[in-house]
Amino acid sequence: MTASLLAQYAVIVLAVLLSTAYVVRRQFPASVRRMRLACALPLVREGRSPWLQQLGRYIAPAPLAAESECGGCNNCGPRKA
Repeated sequence: MTASLLAQYAVIVLAVLLSTAYVVRRQFPASVRRMRLACALPLVREGRSPWLQQLGRYIAPAPLAAESECGGCNNCGPRKA
């Protein structure tokens, strides 16, 4: 296999992975949120190294608005300024 063919395959694989991630984030936001939370929780626990805690905070999803603050639009999520 030549280097150019290998580079083409690598670009195709990258494009497919990125498009799959985009579709999953758009179609299944609750599942993505649960997955991010499940990945971040073990990292932010006390006793972990500071860089692992920082990585966990980066992975963790933004907190949802409380129900009492909700205007009833059923579009719950962080408010955009």
